Formats: sequence, C-alpha cells, structure tokens
Amino acid sequence: MTRDEYGKDGALALLLALLAFVPVLSKIGTQLGDLFARPVDALGIGLTLAQALPLVARRRWPAVCLLIVGGAFAAHQSLGFPTTFASLGLYLALYAAGAYQVSFRPALVVVGSAGYALLAVGLHGLGSPQGVPDYLAFYLSLAVAWLAGGAVRRWRMHEVERRRLAAEVATAAERARIARELHDVVTHHVTAMVVQADAAQFVLTSAPERAGEGLAAVSDTGRRALTELRYLLDVLEATGASASADRAPTLGKVKDLIEQARMSGQPVEWDEQGLRRPQSVEVELAAYRVVQEALTNAMKHAAGRPTVVQIRYGEQIEIDVTTNGPALAAPSTTGRGLAGLRERVRMIDGELVTGPRPDGGFGVRAVIPCKPVQE
Repeated sequence: MTRDEYGKDGALALLLALLAFVPVLSKIGTQLGDLFARPVDALGIGLTLAQALPLVARRRWPAVCLLIVGGAFAAHQSLGFPTTFASLGLYLALYAAGAYQVSFRPALVVVGSAGYALLAVGLHGLGSPQGVPDYLAFYLSLAVAWLAGGAVRRWRMHEVERRRLAAEVATAAERARIARELHDVVTHHVTAMVVQADAAQFVLTSAPERAGEGLAAVSDTGRRALTELRYLLDVLEATGASASADRAPTLGKVKDLIEQARMSGQPVEWDEQGLRRPQSVEVELAAYRVVQEALTNAMKHAAGRPTVVQIRYGEQIEIDVTTNGPALAAPSTTGRGLAGLRERVRMIDGELVTGPRPDGGFGVRAVIPCKPVQE
C-alpha cells in the first residue's frame, strides 16, 4: 500500500468522522434498531468515531477494519444512540473487505453473517419494532456493498492477468524480432565471408596475387558485419544517442550489398528506377533486408549464377531479385530467413512473394508501401 493510498484513506476517515457531528446529516445515516433514543455521551462519541476512523486501514487490513466498524455499529444500535452520518462507514468497510481482502474470505462472510444474526436477535429482544423482512432487506443492502467490492477485485485481477499476457506476447514478439535481425545480419555476412574465403583458398596456389584480394574482401565483409551488429546492439539496448542513424541499414546502402556479393564472386546486376526519398526506419530496414536475404540465398544456393536486383520507387517500393539458371534449388521457406522476412514485410502492410521462376531460377518480389520521413 502506497503513501498516497494511506493519505486518501486517512482523509476519507477524517472527513466521515467530522461529518458525523453535523446535525443536519444525521438523517442520512444508517438506522437498524429504531430503539428509544439515548442521549449522546462519551461512549456514544467513541462508538461514532469507531465507525469512521478505522477506515484509514481499509486497504491494508480490510478484515480488521470491518470487524471494528461492524462491532461499533452493532454496539451503537443496541445502546440506542441517535443515528449519525458515521454509520455509513459500515458500507465502506464492507466494500473494502470485498475489494481488498485476499485470504479467509468465506470465513469472513460466515463471521459477519453470524454477527448480524446475533445483532438482529438482540435488537428484537430489546424491543425493536423491525420485523424479519426489515432485517433481511438490510442484510441484502450490506451484501450488495460486499459484492460490489468483490466485483472490483475480480476486475482488477483480470486486468493484471491481461497485462501479464500482453507483456508475454510483447516479449515473444521482441524475441522473434531480435532473432530475425540476428539471422539477417549474421547469415548474410558469414555466408559472404565463407564464399570469399573459399575463393581465396582456391587461388592461393594457382594465383597468389588474387588471394590477397579475396582476403581483403573477407576483412571488408567482417567490418561491415561488425558495424551492423554494433548498430543492432545499440538499438536493443535503447541507448538512443549511440544508435546513430549513419550505421542503420537503409536503401541507400543497398549498393554495399551489391558490391559485397560481387566480391564474393556472384555476378549481380543492379537497376534502380524512380526517385528515392527517405522513408521511415521500418520501411528502409525492411527493404534493405529483402535485398540482403535474397542475395544471401543466391550466394548459398546458386553461387556464380547471374542475379538481377531491381528497385522501383513510386507510391510504393517494388523490389525484384531474380537468380537465373536451370534447375535451381529453391531456398527453404520454413526457416527464419524468408519466413521471418515475410512477417517483417507484412507488419508494415507490404507483401512478399517468393518461389521458382517458370524459366528456371528463383525470384523474390516485395511490394512495400511508402512512408516518407517528413522534412
């Protein structure tokens, strides 16, 4: 229980206690016995305060609060003191017990009901004019206050569960996003480094002067991988300033992917049409990953086959990556690669279509709605 909640309950208890001594509000109080009015004395003042002040602990100790307020109400009625506004504290205590009491709830209901039955019998013995229907009606009004608190308690529990499930879903989605990012970064660059290293090893004895070029390409690819991984880690840590935009993969850096594929021995043609405008981070990154994943699959499954990358800008960004060659083995669509890429594009209202081409080879086509960055 927070200090603010203690303050609110304390203010409520104090206000109810003060209003109990305002004569004009006495008619608003709760009366059950209708016994002969007894003059107010020190005992009556004490019982009046006992029906209001315990509400300061109505959230911290709801059962204790209810027992004290209920006992004071019963004594106040049995002794025939005049009605006071503080008698409404019984309803507030019942509501609080229904809303905040966690354990022994059935036992509290049994004890409260038994205590009320004894009070009704005692008032009848003292000459109360109330009949059984009157006592039942009053009991039902008390039950409504308890049930109202119970309804609020259940709503709070459902809200807590809903938030917990929402947090789990968000966590799972974030983990999937991290897995996709790591797959896209690591798979592409590692694949390129393996191809470049194999090529350097192949020409090491036959053409040593070319082996140096291959090793330089491996080094350059490794640096690119480190740059993207640093950017990804900065984003995951949400460091803000350190996640600089100049390291973020964008459409403007697709040319680097093309050059990297060419250094790996993959013949790639690049065709860019239309005017490229800066897009939102989600669009830029998704388009970049489409080209990256398509080139990675081309280097893995169709090494040395001619590959064409076409990007057209307009109201939407259209990306086509095709790899020529007969009987090309199609990359799997069940892993994190294309399956994760399809989910990424779908999340920004785009569409990704992949599959074998009628004349052989494999094609990747993505259509992504434009979301330009406002100047």
